[in-house]
Amino acid sequence: MFNFYAWISHRIHRRWIYPIISVIMAIALVVSSSYPSSAFNLRRLIGPGIEVLQLSTMSDAQEVALGGQINQQILSSQFRRYGNTQINNYVRELGDQLAAQSDRPNLPYTFQVVQDDSINAFATMGGFVYVTTGLLQAVDNEAQLAGVIGHEIGHIVNKHSIRQMREVIIARGLAGAAGVDNNIAVQLGVELALRLPRSRQHEYEADRGALAILINAGYSPLGLVQFFEKLLDKPSPPTFLSTHPASSDRIAALEQMIPQGQANQGTGLNQAAYRDRIRPLL
Repeated sequence: MFNFYAWISHRIHRRWIYPIISVIMAIALVVSSSYPSSAFNLRRLIGPGIEVLQLSTMSDAQEVALGGQINQQILSSQFRRYGNTQINNYVRELGDQLAAQSDRPNLPYTFQVVQDDSINAFATMGGFVYVTTGLLQAVDNEAQLAGVIGHEIGHIVNKHSIRQMREVIIARGLAGAAGVDNNIAVQLGVELALRLPRSRQHEYEADRGALAILINAGYSPLGLVQFFEKLLDKPSPPTFLSTHPASSDRIAALEQMIPQGQANQGTGLNQAAYRDRIRPLL
């Protein structure tokens, strides 16, 4: 027996199902096009072994976990920790004080002194900051050291390592259908921390963050300016400038970033007091 209502329902179903599917596919294409590269799979997750990487929506816990693996690689193959307890405690306490004034104060930062004569400081994702013994000997006062550490915190706050890693992965075509292999991600993280230069935009963002941190922590914002001026006076560019390019234009920009009336305020400019804090290195 012919069922008129079933026939009408079936015809309506067939009439609308294809437009509905088309709309769904169009929406999917729009959503997927908002991501810079198809090499990234939204279903990728960081598992217990961090086998693959989903950078776009990485949580703080995932960032710290990957940063911890990069940190292990750096300390096992590139640098060794400096052994003096007094110096390590000093840098850790100063770093903790500065990080508390940043825009990511709840991240579990790790401030480390590494044995190296070069004038250098660097950072990787997850709150890992490194200061060389050479840099501690080169700066003139605590405000300068605070400025450098604040600058590295600025990179972490703005997730520059993550953003740069994502750009390099896309440029080099390192992401497969399953994502990015953990070993590749760790090795790339080491390369980014030690060798690849930051972009000018990232540098200005980190500088701006460092100045805010210095002022909020009560330090003279001139510390960071003085440090870069000191580097430019050297006959050969220090290691720090290979990954943190400085120029007279950038120094001028730093000076313009300092709020009016704040340039001559703040502490940390006493050279004798700083030398007393790092006496084991002198």
